[in-house]
Amino acid sequence: MNTADLGLPVEVPSTALFTDQYELTMLQAALRSGTAERASVFEVFTRRLPEARRYGVVAGTGRVLDAVENFRFDATVLEFLRDRGILDGPTLEWLADFRFRGDIWGYPEGEVYFPGSPVMRVEGTFAEAVLLETVILSILNHDSAVAAAASRMAVAAGGRPLIEMGARRTHELAAVAASRAAYLGGFTTTSDLAAGFRYNIPTAGTSAHSFTLLHDSERGAFTAQVDSLGSGTTLLVDTYDVAEAVRTAVEVAGTGLGAVRIDSGDLLLLAHRVRQQLDELGAKQTRIVVTSDLDEYAIASLAAAPVDAYGVGTQLVTGSGHPTASMVYKLVARADGTDPSAPLRPVAKRSAGAKSSRGGAKWAARRRDADGVAEAEVVGTGEVPAGLRDHLLQVPLVRGGEVVAREPLEAARERHIAARAGLPMSATQLSRGEPVLPTEYV
Repeated sequence: MNTADLGLPVEVPSTALFTDQYELTMLQAALRSGTAERASVFEVFTRRLPEARRYGVVAGTGRVLDAVENFRFDATVLEFLRDRGILDGPTLEWLADFRFRGDIWGYPEGEVYFPGSPVMRVEGTFAEAVLLETVILSILNHDSAVAAAASRMAVAAGGRPLIEMGARRTHELAAVAASRAAYLGGFTTTSDLAAGFRYNIPTAGTSAHSFTLLHDSERGAFTAQVDSLGSGTTLLVDTYDVAEAVRTAVEVAGTGLGAVRIDSGDLLLLAHRVRQQLDELGAKQTRIVVTSDLDEYAIASLAAAPVDAYGVGTQLVTGSGHPTASMVYKLVARADGTDPSAPLRPVAKRSAGAKSSRGGAKWAARRRDADGVAEAEVVGTGEVPAGLRDHLLQVPLVRGGEVVAREPLEAARERHIAARAGLPMSATQLSRGEPVLPTEYV
């Protein structure tokens, strides 16, 4: 959900310059050669998943739809392109009236994907479709990487709440996108107020070590926080001595203290010690929140610890070691002429090595076994086999340039939970391994 969904005014800038210059120079050359209006199909897919990942997560679709809708060349943008001498006059005139009028199909946001999955298909003229390459890839690659890391962390957490707190570890705009992707992937709250405002994600946060250091004593800091936020707040207990801080926290807030947070040290050992101390002090309902550069492996290692929630920052917003999903945007079909009735023919890159692609506009379906568990990602061109027609994955996102699939972020979040649950159990393993589903081409 964005600010417009909340009934709040929002100024949406043009996304037209969120692109590489060669998209525009290709357009200019195609306009001159007479090929710009040829019907074309581009597809977004990845050739491989990051190492050790068993599945990918489609995230950023909602942001892509916003970006496509606002991909307009206003007077300021055109003046920039003219002043830089990037484009000639006829191309600038063409761009002045530009809006995407084609169709976009794709996996619904929150769905899982595998190598070769056609997660998005853009259909239109070459001119209009090629312009969207960079903005689509920049959104999907970033958001899908963060969502995949978030999904793995959510599995490792085993139902315990996860707090996204990585805003200080990435670009300020990337932080908002990362919060959205993390929430889709299974996180519960975010510390980033911009993400809470724009996407209606629940927010959380209390205090840092600086607040404790500001006061003349730890007791003074705890008293000030409880007086301001109530006894249900979360007190940070590792600025000095943890055991002493826990004792002071309960004395100040009472046995109804909401939570304590541990941000350093041996989290496994400290969590057990703090839990025992809280119970002995009568604060049996006080929760323990741990932070300190966690990733999915660290979270999994704390599965047996008395931890109630995790706060994750750096590793989440950087995709836990894989900051991109390595998606590409490739022309897979085009017409031989500009006649709207001209048939499309498959085209594909045939270079040596691992960068070749498969031609033809593709459909995708997920074949399931007798128990309803997914067993293969099936990708093909042409006629869809009868047994797979009820399992097609792509849905219409844009028709004739109009967005037709905008939905609340909660819907994508719930879809991901269901999609992940439909995979074989080995999908949630953190050990090295191949994608949990093979991709079959028919």
